[in-house]
Amino acid sequence: MNLGRKSYRPWSMDLNQFIRTVPDFPTRGVYFKDISPLLANGLALQQTIDGMLEKIDLLEVDAFVGLESRGFIFASMMAAKTNKGFIPFRKQGKLPPPIVSESYQLEYGSATLEAQSGKGRVVIVDDVLATGGTLQAGMALAEKAGYFVADIIVLIDLTFLNQFKFKDQKVKSLITY
Repeated sequence: MNLGRKSYRPWSMDLNQFIRTVPDFPTRGVYFKDISPLLANGLALQQTIDGMLEKIDLLEVDAFVGLESRGFIFASMMAAKTNKGFIPFRKQGKLPPPIVSESYQLEYGSATLEAQSGKGRVVIVDDVLATGGTLQAGMALAEKAGYFVADIIVLIDLTFLNQFKFKDQKVKSLITY
């Protein structure tokens, strides 16, 4: 957690060893980054959450937005660990009204994110940054819903697929390919 001091972590693992690449999933030509082994290992998961929090200025954050679905895991754990709120940005039709929505393109199709309106400074959290469509939609949806995007963080940044920037900087991540 970035509160103006270095944190102490008694152990450090190479998180890459917990990421499995699955070719041609969910469609041909896509190399899916499976984080299931990381989620199944308690120490790796704890190191992931701590590492993500170390990159965030918590004094600038009221809540963590989790992008459906795997962003929920990290954002909710970050929120619980820091006593901040958790806000789910869900796929179309999963939240009760009233909602705000944003449609976008994926590397293998299209989708719509929905959120309930609110206010505050948020960090958008997701598992993988591929082409940037989901994060771009998340940022637009946050603004439509009344939130101020203070930061963005992902577990994995597939830099060979994107030039995505937030506030003229590369998006914060723990793992890059």
